[in-house]
Amino acid sequence: MQTKSLLTRIRGEIIPILTGPPILAFLPAITLGAFWLGGEIALLLTSLGLPLLFAFAGALGKWPGTGRPDRNIASGIVPPSEFEAAMHQIFVSASGSGRKSACFVLELDDFQDFLLQHGHADSDLVIRQVGERILSSVRDNDVVSQLDRNRFAVCLAAVPQLDLELCIQLAGRMQTAVEDPISLGASTVYVSCSIGFCQNNRVPTQNANAWLGAAQAALFTAQQASPSGIRAYSPDMVQPASDQADLRDEVEMALERGQIQPWYQPQISTDTGKITGFEALARWIHPVRGVLTPNVFLPVIEQAGYMERLGQVMLFNALTALKAWDSAGVDVPRVGVNFASDELRNPGLVERIRWELDRFDLTPDRLAVEILETVFSNTPDDVITRNIAGLGKLGCRIDLDDFGTGHASIASIRRFDITRIKIDRSFVRRADRDPEQQRMVAAILTMAERLELETLAEGVETVGEHAVLAQLGCDHVQGFGIGKPMPFDQTLDWIAQHEAKLQDAPQIGRQTG
Repeated sequence: MQTKSLLTRIRGEIIPILTGPPILAFLPAITLGAFWLGGEIALLLTSLGLPLLFAFAGALGKWPGTGRPDRNIASGIVPPSEFEAAMHQIFVSASGSGRKSACFVLELDDFQDFLLQHGHADSDLVIRQVGERILSSVRDNDVVSQLDRNRFAVCLAAVPQLDLELCIQLAGRMQTAVEDPISLGASTVYVSCSIGFCQNNRVPTQNANAWLGAAQAALFTAQQASPSGIRAYSPDMVQPASDQADLRDEVEMALERGQIQPWYQPQISTDTGKITGFEALARWIHPVRGVLTPNVFLPVIEQAGYMERLGQVMLFNALTALKAWDSAGVDVPRVGVNFASDELRNPGLVERIRWELDRFDLTPDRLAVEILETVFSNTPDDVITRNIAGLGKLGCRIDLDDFGTGHASIASIRRFDITRIKIDRSFVRRADRDPEQQRMVAAILTMAERLELETLAEGVETVGEHAVLAQLGCDHVQGFGIGKPMPFDQTLDWIAQHEAKLQDAPQIGRQTG
C-alpha cells in the first residue's frame, strides 16, 4: 500500500512539476549548483540522474488515469468518446459566455464503391490522408474526431464571432482540401465529401448530444441533394434513424403504396446534345423523413428480401413513363432500369419482361437493362447467364454499369453481348484538369471503340468534364452537370427547356471539329 501510495504521489504531484516548463528553465542552475556544492562527482551524478528521472516521469505520464487525453498524437484526431466530452465542454463554455461555435460532420461520398474498386489497404491510406487534410484546415485548438470509417466530425473552439457565412466558408475549405487529388502509388484518385453543420445557438435541445445529432441531420440532407453537398442545420430537418429497424418495418407498405418510385436522370449525346434516354433511379418519398436516396434504403430492402419486388415496381413505372413521353410527343428513345442479382436469378425473368413490353406495346430496344459490372466479374451462375443472354436476344439493350469498379473481363463483355459501357464517375471526376484521368478515360474509350461498344460517362458535373469527354470520343453523358434526377412530372419541363437551349447553343461534340 505504501508503494502504491508513493507511485500515486509521484504521478499526481511530482511528475507534473518535473515535466512542466518551469523546471526546464532551472536545469542550468541545478547543474551549476551541483558542481558548486559537490564538485565533479555531484555534477556527474546530476548529469546521469536527471535524464533517467525525466524518462521515468515520461513513462509514468503515459499511464492511464493521468488525466492526459487519450488521442492519436501523430494525427491529432481524438476518439469519439473524447470528442463528445470536448463538445460538451465547448457547448457549456460558449453558452455561459455568449461565444460562438459550430459542429461539422463530414462523410466521403460513395465510399463503398471506392472500397470495392481499390480495396481496404488503399482505402485506409485515403482515409488517413483525408483526416490529415481536415486537421490542416482547422485551428490547433479545434477538435477533430473520426466517428466512423469514412465519417469525421469537427467542433470549433468557441470564438466571439461566427456567423453562417463563415461556417459555410470553413466547410468549403475543408471540402476543397479533401477533394484535392490523392496519390496512390503510381496512380491518382479523387474523392468527394458531403458536409453538414450546426451552430451552437441553433441546437434544437440545449445539450451537446443534440448538437452532434443536428449536424448529422444536416449531413443527411446534404447527401440527399447531391455529391459534395453542404447544408446548415434547420429545425425542419429530420434526423436519420440511429438504426434502420423502423425503415425495415415500413418497406413493404412503402412499395405497395407507391412511396418508392423512380426519379429520372437525363442522358444526352455528346455529338448533338439531344436526349438519348433517361435512367430510372429509385427514391423513397417518405411521409416523415422526406426524400430518401438508395444509399439509405437499399440495404434495408435487401435485408428484408424485397429487391425483386422493387425491380418490378421500377420497371412498371419506367415503362409507364415511356408511354407518357410518347403521348406528350417528346422524343425519349429509351429508359434505363437497374436489375439486381436477385432479379437476374429468377428463371422466369425473360418471359416477364417480354410480357411487360407487350403489355405497354413497346419494342424491346427501348428498355436498357443496366447491370453492375460486379455481377459479371463475380462469375454469375447459370440462371443469371441465361437471363442476360435472353434479354439481349429479346432485343433489350444491355448496359454494363459502373464500368471500372468490378474488373469484368473483355471475354465476359463479348459473351453477354453488351451494348454500352457506363464509365464510373471515379474516372470522370476532374478529367478536364487531371491528365492521368484523361488517359484512363481515353484508354477505356479506345477499348470500347475496338469492341464496337457505345459509351456513357456517369457523374459528369462540370462543363469542362463534358467538353473533354466529348473531345475524347465518349458517346453519351449523364450527371448533375446535365440534369439531376427528377420526378416524372418535372421531366417534361426539363425536356422543353433543354430543347430550347439546343436552338441557341453550339454543339460541343466531335462534329464541331
